[in-house]
Amino acid sequence: MTDPAEMLAGPFGLLPDLIRLHAARQPGKRAIADGASELSYAALDRAMDRVAAALQRDGTAQGQAVAMVSYPSVAQAIVFLGALRAGSVAAPIQPSATPAQIAGMIADSGANLVFLDAANAAALAGETLAARAIRLEALEDWLAPADAKPAPVTIAPDDGFNIIYSSGTTGIPKGIVQSHAMRWQHFSRNKEAGFADAVTLLSTPLYSNTTLVSFLPTLAWGGTAVLMAKFDAHQFLELAEKFRATHTMLVPVQYRRIMALPDFDRFDLSAFRFKTCTSAPFKPELKRDVVNRWPGKLVEYYGMTEGGASFILIADEFPDKLHTVGRLAPGHEAKLLDEEGNEVPPGGVGEIVGRSPAMMSGYHGREQATRDAEWFDAHGNRWIRHGDVGRFDEDGFLTLLDRKKDMIISGGFNIYPSDLEAVLAEHPAVADCTVVGVASEQWGETPVGFYVPRAGASESADEIRDWANARLGKTQRLSALHVTNELPRSAIGKVLKRELRDRLAAGEFA
Repeated sequence: MTDPAEMLAGPFGLLPDLIRLHAARQPGKRAIADGASELSYAALDRAMDRVAAALQRDGTAQGQAVAMVSYPSVAQAIVFLGALRAGSVAAPIQPSATPAQIAGMIADSGANLVFLDAANAAALAGETLAARAIRLEALEDWLAPADAKPAPVTIAPDDGFNIIYSSGTTGIPKGIVQSHAMRWQHFSRNKEAGFADAVTLLSTPLYSNTTLVSFLPTLAWGGTAVLMAKFDAHQFLELAEKFRATHTMLVPVQYRRIMALPDFDRFDLSAFRFKTCTSAPFKPELKRDVVNRWPGKLVEYYGMTEGGASFILIADEFPDKLHTVGRLAPGHEAKLLDEEGNEVPPGGVGEIVGRSPAMMSGYHGREQATRDAEWFDAHGNRWIRHGDVGRFDEDGFLTLLDRKKDMIISGGFNIYPSDLEAVLAEHPAVADCTVVGVASEQWGETPVGFYVPRAGASESADEIRDWANARLGKTQRLSALHVTNELPRSAIGKVLKRELRDRLAAGEFA
């Protein structure tokens, strides 16, 4: 078969084979760029062969992980994709974790090799690693010869494609194993996104599924992926203009920073056709601003790295549904469950469970954690617990209320922080905010807020708290509100609520 589109219409295939086809059909087309270097499809295909052959030379077995700790770059992408051609499992690891956690994830993955960029090699200098370290800056010295070909491997649909480590704040994060079959679903269902002639600009890391669900389909369909090592709002717009970007995936905090730039409107973004967002709550007013001022379609995705159900909101087409995350993706199913595991009645609130053709194999080496993430219906069908609480409206659009673990139970009442955050965000002095539950002797838990003030704001935290409490229900009222220069966030924009609780307990906000 020589037509990638025909292959993608089939029930199963492999990304390395698609890249080989693109290299034969459009050898000179730019496949990957990072601002400092770039590779054509022909050069990428050769580099993948050299990586795969070198992995086999160094004893990396088929099915064994290949670890990477790096900021996004062409070199990291070569290792990731070359590992797949060798039949190995790509294991990109988050540089934002502590050195001890990173060392623990490398050991957990079972990798015999770990590829490090300069910044992360320096950060890990004091750690004993369970794998031989290869510097990405010296990748050429490690690669197999230019004409090397790896021994062919046979890869089955259920074989591991990658391991993604969840963003835990304590201990060693869980490794989410995604199969080649799961990834193939991500590629084949993306025909309408137009990745074949895309220039996809990405500024989130390759260890995140947020990035991979755009990066990998871009290469599967034969587009161009442009990687940013670190996000900067101005640089993003400059690169978008330079490369005539057509697609991007950004998290909400990145959209907020870009749209807040005073000179946003001077950039030529007319090539954009498809902008997507996922990973964190996306405020309706921000969605509306993006729709009104940034060319191209805006699509919000809600789902889990573990799989389950995905929801899609085409913001341009449903301006009255911007408070939701959309409706179920084709072929996906979802239910809302109460505390006893029973499906809630229409209009009720419950924990989201979902199932689809794209679901994780499980957590690497953690059978109990895998079982805890699963729910089986009366027919024995496997579903994934999303850990979020939500409600369907009469049109089938899902409104997220909160993470189940973030729900506050105060005096026996369920309080959803997102409801309180929505009220706080309406105050003109509040630029950013979040609400967490903290222990209370009187109520069990009580809601406490944190906010970043807008420049020039003069109101005190107590004044803003009183303003918000006057608009909240009696059981929802904030017991305290603290000002901070910045909310701690993960690399993909999620507020680290545990860190705020820890800082509060340590007396930082006293």
